[in-house]
Amino acid sequence: MLNEKVKGTFLRNEPMAKHTSYGIGGPAQAYITPADENDLKQTLIFAKEKGINTFFAGSGSNLLVADEGFEGIVITLGKSFTKLGIDGNKVEAQVGVMLGKIVKETIKRNLTGMESMIGVPGTLGGALIMNAGAFGGEISNCLDIIKVMLINGETKIYQKEDIIFSYRNSTFPKNEILLSATFTLNEKPANEIQYDRAKASKGRKDTQPLRFRSAGSVFKNPKPDLTAGYLIDQAGLKGSRIGDAEISTKHANFFINHGKAKAKDIVNLILLAKKTVLKKFDVSLELEIRTLGFAPGTFEI
Repeated sequence: MLNEKVKGTFLRNEPMAKHTSYGIGGPAQAYITPADENDLKQTLIFAKEKGINTFFAGSGSNLLVADEGFEGIVITLGKSFTKLGIDGNKVEAQVGVMLGKIVKETIKRNLTGMESMIGVPGTLGGALIMNAGAFGGEISNCLDIIKVMLINGETKIYQKEDIIFSYRNSTFPKNEILLSATFTLNEKPANEIQYDRAKASKGRKDTQPLRFRSAGSVFKNPKPDLTAGYLIDQAGLKGSRIGDAEISTKHANFFINHGKAKAKDIVNLILLAKKTVLKKFDVSLELEIRTLGFAPGTFEI
């Protein structure tokens, strides 16, 4: 049995509500935190041989899980793959390192390139997959190489140019799991880095409902100069509420959980926003959050 093979943490029928920033989601058949690369390899081989669905989750900061849960294995590297090394202007980090820690440690060494992402939640792995960014910066800007593991347990190295990074997107194959990444940052006067950091931090506090549970931006911006939040706001949907889920009055692209929201409540708000924006502005909104356990077509209108 798999629980006897795993050296790390193995949780059976684990509520995903415990592992998402939304605090929402039914049970996964198994929730596994591998101890190391070999542990991850053995888990992947077992799942492939048995035909078991697997899903790679980071810290769950941009994830909505269905109330019914997920029939399969959720794998997270967020508590085990957490090594961070900085040598001069070279940064090497495993994907379980929280993005906030990388920002903090690089700023401390007067290295620039990450400070605009102060306060961006989640792990490095999730940030790379969605090419996370804020206030003009993107995680891929300073990237050199990425190490991944294939579904058969073999490892592979990608150069940055092997992957296409675009707005909140990357072309990493879906059946590969990121292990670590190396970055080259530039030095910059401490006062300039601190200014950029403070500016980004203030922008986040001023515009986002940080006191409530959310998964960050629900939708991608349709265009660089046209934000999803603006469209949802102009559609008159700020403050719309279904159950304990609400479209934030502070930032219309943040859907918040007031405490007892269900996944179905968030889904209905998503569909409301998509339908209304399409009808009023002829713009189709595309999800930025990741989803797990939902039937095909759940988010289509």
